Amino acid sequence: MKNVLIILVSFVLLINYSCKAQQLVQTTAEVQKLKTNEQQFINKPLKYLLKEIKPEIKTAWVTNEEGYSYFSFKFITLEKQKKGLESREDKVFLHVYVKGQVVDLDFEKRLKEQDYIWTKELIQKYENLIVQRIKVIYPKE
Repeated sequence: MKNVLIILVSFVLLINYSCKAQQLVQTTAEVQKLKTNEQQFINKPLKYLLKEIKPEIKTAWVTNEEGYSYFSFKFITLEKQKKGLESREDKVFLHVYVKGQVVDLDFEKRLKEQDYIWTKELIQKYENLIVQRIKVIYPKE
C-alpha cells in the first residue's frame, strides 16, 4: 500500500510539473491570437499580455493621443529592419492601447541608436498600465 501511495504521489507531481501553462503566442505568426483573445486582456495590466508572448519584443515606441497612448511593438531589431532582413511575420506590428498617456519613454536619456529598444527596465516601468485595446497589423505582401 505504501508503494502504491508513493507511486501515486510521484505521478501527480510529475503531471503537475509537466503541465505548465503554455504561452498564447509561440511565434510571430501567431500574434493575431492576441487580437482574437483580446477580451481576456482588456482592463488588466500590460504585464498579463506580455507574459503571453514568447517571441521577444525587440523594439517599441509610444504614440500619445488625446486621452490614451499606444505602444507599437515589433519582434525584430532596427538593424534588421533597415537591412530588410525580416520575414513577413517579423514585420507584424502589435499595437497595445493603454489608459492615460505615457509621457516619457526616457528617450532623451538613452543612447540615440537604442531609443526604440524594448528593455526589461521599460517592461517594469510600464507593466501596470491598463490595456484598453489590441490591434495587430501585418504588412501587405
